[in-house]
Amino acid sequence: MTDKSFSARPLLGALAVAVLAGCSMIPAYERPAAPVAGDWPTGLSGGSVAVADATPTADLRWADFVGDAQLRELIALALQNNRDLRIATLNIEQVRAQYQIRQADQLPTLSAAAAGNRQPASGGGISSSYSVGLAMSSWEIDFFGRIASLKEAALAQYLASEEARHAAQTSLVAAVASTWLSLQANDELLAITQRTQVTRQDSLRLTRLRFDNGASSALDLRQAESLAAAAQVALAQQQRQRSLDLNALTLLVGQPLPSALVAPRADAEGRMAQPLFREVPAGLPSDLLTRRADIRQAEQQLISANASIGAARAAFFPRIALTASVGTASNDLSNLFQSGSWGFTLAPQALLPIFDAGRNRAGLDSAQATRSVAVAQYEKAIQTAFREVADALAGRATLGEQLQAQEAQAAAEAERFRLAELRYRNGIASFLDVLDAQRSLFTVQQALTQTRLAQQQNQVALYKALGGGWGG
Repeated sequence: MTDKSFSARPLLGALAVAVLAGCSMIPAYERPAAPVAGDWPTGLSGGSVAVADATPTADLRWADFVGDAQLRELIALALQNNRDLRIATLNIEQVRAQYQIRQADQLPTLSAAAAGNRQPASGGGISSSYSVGLAMSSWEIDFFGRIASLKEAALAQYLASEEARHAAQTSLVAAVASTWLSLQANDELLAITQRTQVTRQDSLRLTRLRFDNGASSALDLRQAESLAAAAQVALAQQQRQRSLDLNALTLLVGQPLPSALVAPRADAEGRMAQPLFREVPAGLPSDLLTRRADIRQAEQQLISANASIGAARAAFFPRIALTASVGTASNDLSNLFQSGSWGFTLAPQALLPIFDAGRNRAGLDSAQATRSVAVAQYEKAIQTAFREVADALAGRATLGEQLQAQEAQAAAEAERFRLAELRYRNGIASFLDVLDAQRSLFTVQQALTQTRLAQQQNQVALYKALGGGWGG
């Protein structure tokens, strides 16, 4: 250390240079134009449902969207325990730490420094030197904005990780709701199959009795046996599918499912027929840019790539660093803190790239290519969102009418089966008429349940596609 009185002027001068370090080489950011139409396909924006409350879907809390208390409880459990959502949350913490590191790079690092040295002197004996003080390691004065650009890129990545967490929550809410709906539909199909099985077993007993008494042919008996076996096959399939849905729901919730929330209900068919979700407005495609989490995530990644170009540009300019220390030094340990032993060192350094074998140019090219990729990913996210919303709106516009028609068909088939069975018991019609009516009724009832499931899952898909599900 220089043995002179400490003066603050050199350090103040360095700080003045740092204050002037406001230059940024980040390209001006402009949001790319959305590569989609300005409105939804003709006839789909409103669907067949009038929505009285025009609250934007992304602002509609999932707890307000979901009308069933048991489903709300399952979603709440999933938000607490789902591992994918937990990973997304931990990723936020990781990226936040990276941003804090970049932010800290803008400030000097001060360390307490102590050193002692003993070595043979030229005239014989031992020479000693001791020093204690504060040291500032090489602090880059960000005159050309390299570190600031890296900080802006890290900040955008942090914001992108938050949006990724929002997108993960939206997907989780939709997945739990959709899987739960499938489970409810399986309960309804099980009930239909069990009723059909009982009916077919009764028909089989009656046909066998008539066959034994010579009033029915062997063909009628075999057809009755075939239908009874087909009902047994359908029952086994529905039981297996219900188990698969329970396994999927358990994984989504992240813990064993409370039996009270997933036990088969006697009113499964009536429950599925009730409105389970709140209708949502479609809005405009432009709303997706600011409200859908995955699009916002893609835009933040684009902003990060844009900021990285600033850092790559700054690498072509001098890198100015400052090393300094202040403290006391003495040849005698006992005199280390006496007056006159204090001093400081100040060592600025500037490095200007002259030859780097094209490294900086390649770094800039890479940063620009990364931004181009991010632009394409952002545009793809918008196009994917537009397609998902348009698909869901198409479902909303047509599934309601399809469901009404199938309900009418199911009612007609039920009456047809009743009349065919009555005519057969009175000897007016053949047993083939009864079997045909029975087979048609079972098929139509299954199709009705599947259509009702598709309509309700479509409501969930539309809510997700419009950016709902991560609030509340």
